[in-house]
Amino acid sequence: MSKKYVLALDLGGTNSVLGIVDREGKVLATSSFKTQAYPVLEDYVSTCASEAEKLISTYGCEHEIHAFGIGAPDVNYWNRTIENATNLPWKGVVPLTDLLEQKMHLPVRITNDAKAAALGEMLFGAAKGMKDFMMITLGTGVGSGIVVNGKLVYGKNSFAGELGHSTIRPENGRACPCGRKGCLEAYCSATGVARTAVEFLEKDDAPSLLRSMAVDEITSKDVYEAAVKGDRIANEVFRFTGKLLGESLANFATFSDPEAFILFGGLTKAGDLLMNPLKETYDKEVFENYRGTARILVSALKDAEAAILGAAALAWLDASGS
Repeated sequence: MSKKYVLALDLGGTNSVLGIVDREGKVLATSSFKTQAYPVLEDYVSTCASEAEKLISTYGCEHEIHAFGIGAPDVNYWNRTIENATNLPWKGVVPLTDLLEQKMHLPVRITNDAKAAALGEMLFGAAKGMKDFMMITLGTGVGSGIVVNGKLVYGKNSFAGELGHSTIRPENGRACPCGRKGCLEAYCSATGVARTAVEFLEKDDAPSLLRSMAVDEITSKDVYEAAVKGDRIANEVFRFTGKLLGESLANFATFSDPEAFILFGGLTKAGDLLMNPLKETYDKEVFENYRGTARILVSALKDAEAAILGAAALAWLDASGS
């Protein structure tokens, strides 16, 4: 692996962000363009290649690119395709990897964005040096990446590790975007926290700073800001969310006996409001053989760089056969 850099692409439903990343995880240069501006896949590929070539030329590393890594939603890792993505402009099976490989003349690798985040954490972040851990992303949804013996767990169709869609409330559970009811994502995502706040306001007539807001406009950030100011209902929302997440991690521990759970995403900004009930519940609920064996950590990656570093880690590790 004599070449010094990789290209990385964070392919999101709104924006596509490209970066050049070195072996130590330093993001040397970035550029972005609107994903939705290219409803024709071939036009997107041409723009992506052109933007990547501009970055490479500007940085003067034309002959130093090892590979190209992509983190994207709804990826079939084994087929190297994006399949039936709901928030991208291209429908059905999308052969983005093959098209970019032909255009760029570089090895191109693609994986699910949450799985890429796990690789980024392993190579550059809080899981550096670990071979067994679980990455849990707490954003608009709940994503996850499971690493066992230094390898990502993919499964037959590469959909393994969708822990956000494990059922935590089997009876009368909330509807989840996946079509099931009672999923972890419906409760412990940013949108889940907002839904919990609305439910708590409806069943408890106690004063709350959140009552001045329209119920359909309450966000997890609003709940956090109210909790910091001592709002009782807002604090109860985070205790409830942390308890559910702690119960879930206690269950997940039985799957792979991880060294750590790494939490990433906007909800982790709540700090002790979330982490204290989470850890307390985990310690109480986890099977005795696992008690005290796994750390619960917050990601060490910068929010703005995490997705790019995940895609870069995929390029470094996967294209090298590591």
